[in-house]
Amino acid sequence: MNCCGLLNAEKEPVPLKSVEVELEVRDHVATVVSTLNYENKEDKPLEAVFVFPLPGDAAVCHFSAKIGQTEIVAEVKEKQKAREEYDDALSSGQQAFLLEESDQSPDIFSLSVGSLRPGESASIRLEYVTELAVQADEGLRFCLPAVLNPRYQPRGSEDVCIQVTSVPASLVPYSLSFSARVSSPRPVSKVESNCPLDALQYLNTEQTQATVKLVGGHKFDRDVELLIYYKDAHQPTAVVEAGQASAKPGSLMGDPVVMLSLYPEFPQAVMSSVASCGEFVFLLDRSGSMDGSRIKSARETLLLLLKSLPMGCYFNIYSFGSSYEHIFPKSVEYSQKTMEEALKKIEEMGADLGGTEILEPLKHIYSQPCIPSQPRQLFVFTDGDVGNTKEVIHLVRKNSGSHRCFSFGIGEGASSALINGLAKEGGGHAQFITDTDRMQPKVMQSLRFALQPAVMDISVKWDLPKGVSVTALSPPITALFQGQRSLVYAQLTGQSSEAAEGCVTVKYSLAGHPSQNQLHFSLKPAEDTGLPVHRLAARTLIGSLEMEERESRGEQEEGVKKKVVELSVQSGVSSAFTAFIAVNKGDGEVLQGPLVVRNVPTPRMMACCMPMPQYRKSFSPVVQLNSYRRPQSKVSESSLPKQPPRDPLLQLVSLQKASGCWVLDPALAAALGKTSRKVEKSKPASVNQEVWGTILALIWLHGFKMDAQEEWELLAMKAVSWLRAQNAPCVTECVEAGNALLGFNVQKDALGI
Repeated sequence: MNCCGLLNAEKEPVPLKSVEVELEVRDHVATVVSTLNYENKEDKPLEAVFVFPLPGDAAVCHFSAKIGQTEIVAEVKEKQKAREEYDDALSSGQQAFLLEESDQSPDIFSLSVGSLRPGESASIRLEYVTELAVQADEGLRFCLPAVLNPRYQPRGSEDVCIQVTSVPASLVPYSLSFSARVSSPRPVSKVESNCPLDALQYLNTEQTQATVKLVGGHKFDRDVELLIYYKDAHQPTAVVEAGQASAKPGSLMGDPVVMLSLYPEFPQAVMSSVASCGEFVFLLDRSGSMDGSRIKSARETLLLLLKSLPMGCYFNIYSFGSSYEHIFPKSVEYSQKTMEEALKKIEEMGADLGGTEILEPLKHIYSQPCIPSQPRQLFVFTDGDVGNTKEVIHLVRKNSGSHRCFSFGIGEGASSALINGLAKEGGGHAQFITDTDRMQPKVMQSLRFALQPAVMDISVKWDLPKGVSVTALSPPITALFQGQRSLVYAQLTGQSSEAAEGCVTVKYSLAGHPSQNQLHFSLKPAEDTGLPVHRLAARTLIGSLEMEERESRGEQEEGVKKKVVELSVQSGVSSAFTAFIAVNKGDGEVLQGPLVVRNVPTPRMMACCMPMPQYRKSFSPVVQLNSYRRPQSKVSESSLPKQPPRDPLLQLVSLQKASGCWVLDPALAAALGKTSRKVEKSKPASVNQEVWGTILALIWLHGFKMDAQEEWELLAMKAVSWLRAQNAPCVTECVEAGNALLGFNVQKDALGI
């Protein structure tokens, strides 16, 4: 077996020596500066090719290289022109550097370091800006991706142009130094990470500025995730950023740009009601890379989801790998019978369907007619090793009028472009679940969003002083959720006085009632910011145009492409149709002899090895992704390990009926930790067994499992609704008897009955 990754003829590792990353977070905008240090230890000129992941919505805005004392700054050019310039430079003996986005997925970049002389070092500086997403617990998530899992290519698809070479994570031959500076108008309450951090250092008494570092000597063998928490994080804000002095007034870079962060607050009366209808379609990844704890966690999550669905809704469960399956031919009404049938099938699900072909099951789901008065809600669970990301997102966008899509990226290396793109184009919400997280709380939060009344007729109205006009740069808002942030970018043209104010009003209809949220903001622009807001606005506009280009044909398509290239060059932000190119035109000696091509390995989190891929025949950086399939093997039933005992919470939940009640039987008594005789004996005489069983289950949940309330809250609400509908006598007496039996003191009001 050959270990994949870059090894030279003497089996020595690659020339990437170290990676330094400086992160600056201002409120919820992150500017990331990465420095990659290379050294050629060989006796021949070397070309290194490093393929690496970035956040899918990052705006790459600076790229430069320093060799000795010479620094060369890259320019953004049309992609084919940049590739030709790179090849020409190399063939004429000059040094050159090329950075380009993958044609298939906007979160994969390849960096070609053209011709390092023997013994020579080069320092590459790469800068990008990105928005930080709000998590379920109100933390802002920053992820520095290290793991680039091989992206699975659908059968029959054309080869993708990026060559991923990867090594076992423990053998990554370069280290990472990482430091972050955080500032916000509100105090920074804490910063957490999946990697060891030095203590948080506050820079002022208000605690609105702080720095934090990774503990030294960190091997860059896994994603680095930071969670940043502010006090009162849900405040709407507006940032107006001055334009670039050298750019033409009236252009995107020359005018001020405003970024609004809106947090809609909905009336409590609306939020406490839960929809009693909907078509819920769950799409589960069962490819080989989901094996182990991931598929187990997904099965447990589906149990909680099914128990939490409202009576009267419809549902179906699809699973996919190289092929796909569905439990029912079409969505069925939710009942005790259909729920039991689905749960039985879920128990049998393993990570045994091969590759990751998500496009075909999505097409099948969208080909099913929608059910009248049952809005479709799609939940997608995947570890995101997909090669045709842009095609998948495009399909979701095409069907965005008929459904909402909630997406979950499972484990390290999940494609941020895929997970965020599905939710953004599907008007839903994205969550990332690393292998240390419990999946259930995040998924149940998304189900709560899905059960919120859909917000309709969203419009954004600007009220600005005379002489100032506004051009929206963001696509129209299509989804609003309680407490979740919506970002809006707009260009401001014209002059206003220093003290001038603007106002923006978001109007929408919620559960049939007109509602609005308003934000007043100062028009005085912030100077010397490094233009992160302009670059994010440009990236947003480029993203919309790239989608438009995929939907247009012929001359129109060329026109949109031209617009993207112009905007990308003007703003200095990368796109699908441009690349960064830097050529060292100094008067150094011309390189002699053929170049040796080296692929720099990216860490992977799999314990398998693959053959070293063949690279390319010419200098142009053709990139190809390896497909990965887990070999199938037959295992006899007797050799399978015995199932471990189920978690007590899941044991209790599994006994709940679709209607929301629990039946008093030996299994319920065992889940409550009591004998059947004791449970039966404690029952007040006038109460039926289902009411008694349901009240006991609710007391147990409140008494034992308050730390996991977000996981069982919805199914408990369903149980309470069922109890109210029974008009049962002696509820107070039941609660007292239940507390006495289980040893708690849970109040009737706390149970909601």
